[in-house]
Amino acid sequence: MTVTVLVPDEDGVNALSEVAGVQPVRYQWGEPLPAQAREAEVLIPKFQLSETTDEFFAGLPRLKLIQLLSAGAEDWVGGLPDGILLSTCRGAHGGSTAEWVVGVLLLMYRELREFTAAQEAHRWARRTTDTLQGKRVLIVGAGDLGRQLRSRLEPFDTRVTMVGMSARDGVHAVDELADLLGEHDVVVLMVPLTSRTRGMVNAEFLAALPDGAILVNAARGAVVNTPALLAELETGRIRAALDVTDPEPLPEQHPLWSAPGLVLTPHVAGAARGVQRRSYAVAAAEIERWVNGELPDNLVHGEY
Repeated sequence: MTVTVLVPDEDGVNALSEVAGVQPVRYQWGEPLPAQAREAEVLIPKFQLSETTDEFFAGLPRLKLIQLLSAGAEDWVGGLPDGILLSTCRGAHGGSTAEWVVGVLLLMYRELREFTAAQEAHRWARRTTDTLQGKRVLIVGAGDLGRQLRSRLEPFDTRVTMVGMSARDGVHAVDELADLLGEHDVVVLMVPLTSRTRGMVNAEFLAALPDGAILVNAARGAVVNTPALLAELETGRIRAALDVTDPEPLPEQHPLWSAPGLVLTPHVAGAARGVQRRSYAVAAAEIERWVNGELPDNLVHGEY
């Protein structure tokens, strides 16, 4: 049996051509679907669910699985026609996202922006900085992203605590979060955006952080209440590093641009060279399981 898979680019065609039992068919988003689409069981999108129409899904009568190239699925959960499964690309982006977190923490603790400014001003501004060594890091999100980050932080002699939705060996439950916040120098958000995590980081959450703490958001912007974070940053009591914002993209005149103590990047933590190759490697493995009569490992259940 051959399974037809709709793919949005030549990288996808090449990756899926290596999977036995798969017939990859290229489509162009925004143009009429190819004739083979009526046989397609799997779709790899390069668009959001909100951009689709009933007519689009009507042209895919045999569709059973949507395989994302992203780890986040919040744009798709709850909006698919009945009977269509959803699988994420968990495992493709953890390494590069973890690198970004380590990079911004080193930037902030070792004051690399300040030294760069001194270099540009031709000033030899030698001084002692803080260090990542010995810092207590709380990672909120114990999936692939969190595990990848832990493996990169521990060689810096940090003390890492993991928090997941439920307690298990080496992982605290999210219900314990309030008691853990005040004991850590850094809190890193690596959770999916769900009804439980939307607005999780509110004024009460931020007030529980110790003076001098750094909040790092590598999750989704809406996990953090932006006005509450701005209020804390304005006091100078804590600092933050954001790769994602709410709203996003950030409007030109938004106060976050000039907030003190903030490092801001435009949702690029996972955007490292080779991301397409890594994404399609995960997607191909998920689709191979499907072809072999198994459910994908990254299948979304409920909100996640």
